Amino acid sequence: MALIELEHIVKTYDLGLSKVPALRDIHFPIERGEFVAIVGQSGSGKSTLMNIIGCLDVPTAGRYRLSGRDVSTLSDDELADVRNLEIGFVFQSFQLLPRASALENVELPLVYRGVGKKERRDRAVEALKMVGLEDRMKHKPAELSGGQRQRVAIARALVTQPSLLLADEPTGNLDSRTGGEIIEVLRGLHASGSTVLVITHDPAIAASMHRCVSIRDGRVEADVR
Repeated sequence: MALIELEHIVKTYDLGLSKVPALRDIHFPIERGEFVAIVGQSGSGKSTLMNIIGCLDVPTAGRYRLSGRDVSTLSDDELADVRNLEIGFVFQSFQLLPRASALENVELPLVYRGVGKKERRDRAVEALKMVGLEDRMKHKPAELSGGQRQRVAIARALVTQPSLLLADEPTGNLDSRTGGEIIEVLRGLHASGSTVLVITHDPAIAASMHRCVSIRDGRVEADVR
């Protein structure tokens, strides 16, 4: 069974008297353990597709299954549960708490889950080690470089042991060298067994992935392995 099954996904936005199609018949699976880029320029529909895959939005038509569960028709509360249990998010803007240490930032999702203090700390330390930040755990975001902050964000996404690591333009706020380092971190996580999906507008980044799904005008233009 595929981790992600997108079946004829359509998303249309109502803007007053007009309807604007964002996605038109998107149809493909993503298997467990894949390292996939979804690439497209601004307005292509890739962000809308990310929102649906990340259970931040629901399709107008079509079916989306995640880990075999049809999430297309879930309520907002049910979608929130799926996000918390199945998906680790990495955003372009890091979204770290400025007054908290790297370790405290990574622990935060486990606090929300009610995980005990010792287990929470142990899992956060292990996640930071996985991204090479064992020597920066006590540092606050302002004391870290952009690349280090993104590593903290990746560790925070990993600490819940999600089925899917979903990275939205993870190199967008970084210079090319640091961005390359972040892609290598993601590549290492994939090698250790994680399913990683990267949303990007950069064809060079997409070309470095094992699989590249190109979106144009709300449709799959190419799916290259």
